[in-house]
Amino acid sequence: MTATATDALFRPLCVGTMNLPNRIVMAPMTRTFAPEGIPGAANAAYYRRRAEGGVGLILSEGTVIDRPASRNEPGIPFFHGETALAGWKHVIDAVHDAGGRMGPQIWHTGSTRGMSGWEPEASVESPSGLLGPATPRGDAMSEEAIADTVAAFAKAAAAAKALGFDTVELHGAHGYLIDQFFWSGTNQRTDRYSGASIGERSRFAAEVVAAVRAAIGPDFPLILRVSQWKQQDYAARLAETPDLMTDWLLPLVEAGVNVLHCSQRRFWDPEFPEIDGEDGLNFAGWAKKLTGATTISVGSVGLSGDFMAAFGGESSTSVGLDRLVGRMERDEFDLIAVGRALISDPQWVTKVRDGHADNLKGFEPAALGELV
Repeated sequence: MTATATDALFRPLCVGTMNLPNRIVMAPMTRTFAPEGIPGAANAAYYRRRAEGGVGLILSEGTVIDRPASRNEPGIPFFHGETALAGWKHVIDAVHDAGGRMGPQIWHTGSTRGMSGWEPEASVESPSGLLGPATPRGDAMSEEAIADTVAAFAKAAAAAKALGFDTVELHGAHGYLIDQFFWSGTNQRTDRYSGASIGERSRFAAEVVAAVRAAIGPDFPLILRVSQWKQQDYAARLAETPDLMTDWLLPLVEAGVNVLHCSQRRFWDPEFPEIDGEDGLNFAGWAKKLTGATTISVGSVGLSGDFMAAFGGESSTSVGLDRLVGRMERDEFDLIAVGRALISDPQWVTKVRDGHADNLKGFEPAALGELV
């Protein structure tokens, strides 16, 4: 692969007040290396190395809002409280010192379980007290709990802006809390936060987005991560047609989302092959077409195998980027997020830019055990 073959990945992009030098995003990846929820020097150095390695935009691992049982592993960092926020200040300062740009991903894990079997002290909460369809776990949220959660998301986003981050991302994917409201399998409520349509079940997310937008002002870039699939059900689909996808995503863009981060397990999979074929638009491509928003695609970039297999101990080898470059050249989507490849190799972006694809590393699950 020559350097010129990847030129499409290295065009600048402006999103609101954020100017990005290239189209490569470090995907948010849970690392569980924040003892007591506090990011420290090792976390700051980990992110700084990716900035030094040329990543255009770094999105942090999921960080939790100020709600009881909002995380499902003990080492997931907080994005609230004086000590944790001071830790994040060190992180963003380190990234900026290296010339990088970064946003925290803020989330609430809802009723999902972590990998380790750890249980929070408080009861988990979700729209209807369900982990998945017909699988009870924890408490159904009261309207008061919903209002407090919306406020907690807004407070965390405001803190991100105050600390000097360049953007903020809301995690509304993968079966976590916001996504549990989207999904009919976990949203069985009978009040205004539910309904037969995806548009009706998007009310909670729209309220979170509107509250966050009010907290961060009109120009600060806001990203929302969404997915069809859930960790509870890889085959789940919220939108079976483009019209349903519009009903789902367009109101969220209108509520204040600038960028839709469209998660799929393999970025080359077409979203609606029955419409435009096996090489048709992927999830991010359709989301951009239907809403006009800037979109990020993601899913097994540069590696064989998908990321869920990595948690089962599966290794991946480095593969070519031709399919990605072709889609980027067509402007199917605007940005591409890279996950596991950047866990193993902080210099991945520099190697791609400089035409050293032969030196790209694969991924070994052992890399999950340390902050390289």
